[in-house]
Formats: sequence, structure tokens, C-alpha cells
Amino acid sequence: MDELLGHAWWMLALRGAAGVLFSLLALLWPGLTLLLLVAMFAAYALVGGIASVVAAIQNRSTRTDWWVPLLLGLCSVAAGAIAMLLPGITALLLIAVMGANAVVTGVFDLITAVRLRKRGRNEPLLFFIGILSVVFGIVVLLYPGAGALALVWMISTYALITGALLLVFAMGARGWQRADSSGKPNSPLHS
Repeated sequence: MDELLGHAWWMLALRGAAGVLFSLLALLWPGLTLLLLVAMFAAYALVGGIASVVAAIQNRSTRTDWWVPLLLGLCSVAAGAIAMLLPGITALLLIAVMGANAVVTGVFDLITAVRLRKRGRNEPLLFFIGILSVVFGIVVLLYPGAGALALVWMISTYALITGALLLVFAMGARGWQRADSSGKPNSPLHS
């Protein structure tokens, strides 16, 4: 798994950048409507999902665990497609789609973190991202009646934090391939 992420570090960086961009647009746009939030979420989920799918497919011939980022990507693409194709859905359904997407992607991030740990890489950032995503998704699913403004702030904060953490994690994963070839740890996140 660490080799796959080392080769596809750009996928993590793209997911992180999409999250940061989505959150900044949502936080800095005070008159944000629910319909615009749906469109922004769809773009965010599609970009991150497509990046994960492409990275998985590019590495399927060399990695047996390529299916983990593939499933993560397909989940995000599905969530983005639902939001794009059904923009008039109710806020409650939108909240459920966003919450479910966060739980599923968080679980796959946790699976990846556990697999990395089994291979000798202790990556607490990815584990934290997974926990944060699962907790966020559960809170969203348990309390769907929150006001639209609270929802925008909550989603934006979640996307900003996980996006920033994914960018940091991607930079660490970028150095794994060089470190593996030299035999020395090259990641500031490697413990």
C-alpha cells in the first residue's frame, strides 16, 4: 500500500487541494445557497473520486491492494454524481449523502492506515483523517436538522482540515519511493 501511495501521491494531493478549495469557497461566500453548496460538493467529490480511480487503475498491474483507492474513488464519484444529477434534492437527503460519503471514505482511509502500519509505516495523519471523516459523517447523519448556515460551516471546516492533512500526507508519501530505493526513511511523517 505504501508503494501505491508513493507512486500516486498526486492523488492524495489532488484530494487535499479539492477539499481546501471547496472549504475556502464555502466559508468565504456568505450568501451561499443550498443549491450552490450542492454544486460545489459535487465538484469536490468528483475531483477527489476521479483522482483516486485513476491512481488505482494506473497501479492495478503492479499492486494487489489497488482496489482500496478504487473503492474510495467510486464512492466519491457516486456521491458527486448524485449531487450533480439531482440538484433539487432536499437538504435532508443532501446531508445524508454527505454524511455517508464521509463515513465510507473515512473507513477506507482507516483501512489504508492499518495496511500501512502492517507494512511498517506508522502514518498517524491518515489515521486521524479517517477518524475525523467517520466522526464527521456520523454527526451529520445523527443531527441532520442543523440549520443551513451551520451545515455550511461544519462541512467547510471538515473539508479544510481533511484537505490540509491530505496535502501534508501526500508530501510525505511523495518521498516514500525515494526512501524505499535508498533504504533510508525520507518522510517527515515516517516514525
